[in-house]
Amino acid sequence: MPEIQNFTMNFGPQHPAAHGVLRLVLEMDGEVIQKADPHVGLLHRGTEKLAESKPYNQSIGYMDRLDYVSMMCNEHGYVLAIEKLLGIAPPKRAQYIRVMFDEVTRILNHLMWLGAHGLDIGAMTMFLYCFRDREDLMDAYEAVSGTRMHATYYRPGGVYRDLPEEMPKLQPTKFRKQKEVDRLNENRQGSLLDFLWDFTERFPAKVDEYETLLTDNRIWKQRTVNIGIVSPERAKALGFTGPMLRGSGVAWDLRKKQPYEVYPELDFDIPLGVNGDCYDRYLVRVEELRQSNKIIRQCIRWLRDNPGSVMSDDRKVRAPSRGEMKGNMESLIHHFKLFTEGYCVPAGESYAAVEAPKGEFGVYLISDGANKPYRLKVRAPGFAHLAAMDEMVQGHMLADVVSVIGSLDIVFGEIDR
Repeated sequence: MPEIQNFTMNFGPQHPAAHGVLRLVLEMDGEVIQKADPHVGLLHRGTEKLAESKPYNQSIGYMDRLDYVSMMCNEHGYVLAIEKLLGIAPPKRAQYIRVMFDEVTRILNHLMWLGAHGLDIGAMTMFLYCFRDREDLMDAYEAVSGTRMHATYYRPGGVYRDLPEEMPKLQPTKFRKQKEVDRLNENRQGSLLDFLWDFTERFPAKVDEYETLLTDNRIWKQRTVNIGIVSPERAKALGFTGPMLRGSGVAWDLRKKQPYEVYPELDFDIPLGVNGDCYDRYLVRVEELRQSNKIIRQCIRWLRDNPGSVMSDDRKVRAPSRGEMKGNMESLIHHFKLFTEGYCVPAGESYAAVEAPKGEFGVYLISDGANKPYRLKVRAPGFAHLAAMDEMVQGHMLADVVSVIGSLDIVFGEIDR
């Protein structure tokens, strides 16, 4: 057998663990990686340029489509940046609703990550468990916004509408008999808050199930322990945020360090890793599932006790109610102008960041006083993480590339924006 030469291979873009649109060019010495070069741009969407050609309120829907697994958190960053320029603040109830749905979104994101990462590394059951538990939260999205994914629920000045007083119920079909439908509708008899409360009662036991399957599983540990180690100093230098940074042991979380909305009033902990490897990042995200569950419960308690407005009274950003619009010509005109022309935002610049599930999601806005942004720049957490790919996989085997990409929790919508 002749000696194996160094060779270059493509990992992706069609590779199932490359998440569809990442092309990694790997330089290999046998099966050991010498260099990894990520090629991005295969999904390029031009979101920032599109947002600069539309009124502010028409770009909220683009934010959902950036990181399409943490939809409402992206909207939150954009809406906060607009509110800073307008100088308005949403009512307290709207702030609690936003925080509650940010945490619902964090659970959705981490369940998607855990299921897909498990599948990448060979834990098939995780995928089925995680998607089973995501279903309830997708129903909560649908109940408030009418859609399961791209919600467009947050608006400058508050949220689109208050939480529904009753949950939509499942109907029998030729595939689902009445008896099964009755069982599935048991926790849908009350309001959305009752439905979410029921979810938070059941969810910690589900997280225990995931941990039973993975945390001490020797195959899982062989695939993740000491793989893709990043020291705290390097993590900071590389611009890591979110679980990637906390997995390396750096206690940085915008919800605690630069609090926004009502996070200062809530009680929760920030989980930290020790070694900065794939296993620690897994442990951090699993603990975040528990902490988000805890935050949602606190929000539900407050929202039950405090009814009120969910939208600012500023008529510049608030659409008239349907009733007003149907019976009053001025309101109809106002509604039409608001949704076609939008509103002019005072000239200036603002940066607003939220602790999205993947890290710091920031929106930098420059306004020249018109009804559309002069410039919009998105600070996507995944971009900095992907840039560190080369450093993280050098010296590892080809199979470890899958573990490292999985632990980055990459979604390409926000990288190729």
